[in-house]
Amino acid sequence: MRNKPKTGGRPLRVGDQIQRDLAELLQFEVKDPRIGLITLTGVEVSPDYSHAKVYFTTLAEDAKIDEVIAGLNAARGYLRRELGRRISIFQTPELHFIHDQSIARGAHLSELIDQAVKDKAQD
Repeated sequence: MRNKPKTGGRPLRVGDQIQRDLAELLQFEVKDPRIGLITLTGVEVSPDYSHAKVYFTTLAEDAKIDEVIAGLNAARGYLRRELGRRISIFQTPELHFIHDQSIARGAHLSELIDQAVKDKAQD
């Protein structure tokens, strides 16, 4: 029987550190205008530290999300190299950028609830 890999502990701490370092690098070092203002909402690191899913939100319109992802992917090599210099782990993970739509979805649901309450109050 194989032991299941742990999902907590060190991978979570490494993910948090990657999130902090990437946020700093994106704010002060990366000058790609396609990226604009983004917020990193989370980083999930694989158990073997070979891959990291980097979740982000932005105020850009849906049509511009592809440009933001293209800008992030263009900076991926630089970001990975800089992370390797800042974080002492055996292998610097490959970065995968994913648009986090949960905040926009939550705002939309909140608007729907507010409208339903308003409609009910008018009845």
